[in-house]
Amino acid sequence: MTGNHTEHQQDNGPRHKRDLTRRKVVVAGAGAAVAVGAGTALASGAFADETSTAGTATTSEACYKLTSETTEGPYYIDADKIRRDITEDKEGIPLVLNLKVIDAETCKPIANAAVDIWHCDALGIYSGYESLSTGGGGTAPTDAPSGTPSGTPTGEPPSGAPSGGTGGGGHEEPTDDERYLRGTWRTDKQGRVAFKTIFPGWYRGRTVHIHTKVHVDGKWTDAGYEGGHTCHTGQFFFAEEAVLASAEVEPYSTSTTERTTLTEDTIYDQSGTTGGLLKLKYDKKNIAKGVVGSITMGVDPDSTNDGTSL
Repeated sequence: MTGNHTEHQQDNGPRHKRDLTRRKVVVAGAGAAVAVGAGTALASGAFADETSTAGTATTSEACYKLTSETTEGPYYIDADKIRRDITEDKEGIPLVLNLKVIDAETCKPIANAAVDIWHCDALGIYSGYESLSTGGGGTAPTDAPSGTPSGTPTGEPPSGAPSGGTGGGGHEEPTDDERYLRGTWRTDKQGRVAFKTIFPGWYRGRTVHIHTKVHVDGKWTDAGYEGGHTCHTGQFFFAEEAVLASAEVEPYSTSTTERTTLTEDTIYDQSGTTGGLLKLKYDKKNIAKGVVGSITMGVDPDSTNDGTSL
């Protein structure tokens, strides 16, 4: 989808000499969640009065460094589904993921970027790799997704697009044709994009997480997104309070897999929002009604961070 990837770390590229401590990034508060069509509304409707927020972001302005780069993992499938609703028929707690992509130095939104997300289902299974991710108490992979296209991208390009335990491990080729809980969509003029999915489960060796990539300088076509380069590869994480609450809800409650906590995870760098910790909103008394997760990603659009060399 994004052409040839050059393996560089976060501080490589034309802007690697930037003073990271001077980067000013506006963190989106809960009220900044963008509604993009019916697919981004919680299926369960409005929240109750008592809500729980998790993460380090606040509704006021906050400053942080370039959003952490992480490993891509073995199960990335490049721009296979151009869509915002990635749920398909998977059972789980509804999750709306509201993202904003900005330049980490200028704080200006990055429009027309292609944002990928992918994650396991409620029992730790990755689509495309069901035979490799046993979930439910078996020996599951130690990290997630990597990058080789499989098939032709499906679905229409976004509205307004011109006519897409330890971590690491090399890319694995897909073993099946399933593509649930995977999708790519375009940021709008404000750098925002929203996905409808489910709250992820967990598998052995990793805390609950969602993978993401941001691609820039490419072109949206009838077939999807072509060319450009990957400027950010990261992961989103969930506060323990929310994960513990989700574990009481079926089908998560049926998992017999030992769970790795947020503080035990070898990929999350414990830096809060900078490291990908989502700001969460949900009914504290009934998380099954749905969750809204929000975060602003500060990226360096001039760098190449494909996550394969970490």
